[in-house]
Amino acid sequence: MTENINFILNSALISTLIDPTITLLDFIREDRKLTGTKTGCREGDCGACTVLAGIYSGGTLTYKTVNSCLLPLGNIKGQHIVTIEGLSTEEISPVQKAFIEEGASQCGFCTPGFIVSLTGYLLSGGSSDRDKALDSIGGNICRCTGYSSIKRAADKVVKIFNSESYSGKTDIESLINTGLLPGYFKDIPARLAELQEKPQRVRAETDKFIGGGTDLYVQQPGKLREIRTEFLKGHIPETIDSEGGICRIGGGTTFEAMNSSPLLHSLFPEIEKYFRLIASLPIRNSATIGGNIVNASPIGDTTIIFLALDAWVELNSGTKKRTLPLKELYTGYKTLKIEKGEYLEYIGFYIPTGKYAFNFEKVSKRSHLDIASVNSAAFFEYSEGVITNARISAGGVSPVPLFLSKSSEFLAGKAISYETLSNTLGIMQTEILPISDVRGSGEYKRLLLNQLCKAHFISMFPEIIKEEALL
Repeated sequence: MTENINFILNSALISTLIDPTITLLDFIREDRKLTGTKTGCREGDCGACTVLAGIYSGGTLTYKTVNSCLLPLGNIKGQHIVTIEGLSTEEISPVQKAFIEEGASQCGFCTPGFIVSLTGYLLSGGSSDRDKALDSIGGNICRCTGYSSIKRAADKVVKIFNSESYSGKTDIESLINTGLLPGYFKDIPARLAELQEKPQRVRAETDKFIGGGTDLYVQQPGKLREIRTEFLKGHIPETIDSEGGICRIGGGTTFEAMNSSPLLHSLFPEIEKYFRLIASLPIRNSATIGGNIVNASPIGDTTIIFLALDAWVELNSGTKKRTLPLKELYTGYKTLKIEKGEYLEYIGFYIPTGKYAFNFEKVSKRSHLDIASVNSAAFFEYSEGVITNARISAGGVSPVPLFLSKSSEFLAGKAISYETLSNTLGIMQTEILPISDVRGSGEYKRLLLNQLCKAHFISMFPEIIKEEALL
């Protein structure tokens, strides 16, 4: 299967007839010989393969960092892809200079990824903020420096662009004038607009979809030839909207779009904290909500979140549509009630009103950006110290992402108290059947879920449930 792929790579227009599911990393290194982008883990963990993807839409060009090792070439049609070579100017950029001055590069293997990520942070147009800068390089790993020098370099970049000389301007023209970007960047919007006028291939009815590829390409690295004959990027909605008290999120919506949604921030003010537990910025920029759900992992983070929101999925076969409660989607380990030809078009949930609290917790071998050993989400509606409605979900304790129906039913009508919490913990243990695996023993996972449920109560009702009382 081949397809004509058109995009801009650094300053060059690329038009190539090629398998659309080859990874961008392989195309960059093997076809174009741009070896500054490194091959590392091929799992989206190390960030050595980080590139920038510029997307032109509605007259606006926005850039995001992505892991090229997990990105199918067919997903970058009409985009501007920037490697470390594409950031070269006549002199080293302020970001590169900061790395040199702070000794933030030793063997140099990871350095291009860090430079691209920090440049992407400045291109994002947000405020020059240390926490945001560090978050931008959260998906980059260095095995030499110990990170202190890299953090100092990031601090220096933030200070430079908050200084009077730069005035925090992060538009493309200003970044060109300050030497951060080469001059060709100013012509990219017009070139992408022209490129998007070219006709695009229409998806055939028999095609399947790759979303972000952030799990598929990790699970089956040795079977890419088989995958390439079966999968093709499709056009699945990438929207978040609300109407009639319902929030609907397109299956193609990325984690980061969800993380930065004003609507979701207004409903769940702690959402940024949750997504820092889930994935690094480059992964959040690529991974899709629909992909996470249909992957059917028992520890899928967004699946656990949506289960607690009593969400439903809207499935589309091209000829008919149907709706199914998310908690009924999974029939067993990695198996779903999705018929041949169907894809997940939207996920929806009712927008909560009145007094409510939501919380997501996760434990993994690393504190952040790792696969969960156990994760859990809770949604409570309450009034005058009494829980009127409750929904708790848990991952890693069952063959499927689990909605804890008995525990949720028990909580309805109960006072917010230590006794209620204690009784809930007992009921939860009857609903789960964790197994021992590389992420921990079954007994350990039972303990973890107990602790996460306590964390829900402490987080949602800190004036009633005190952490020190549960120690």
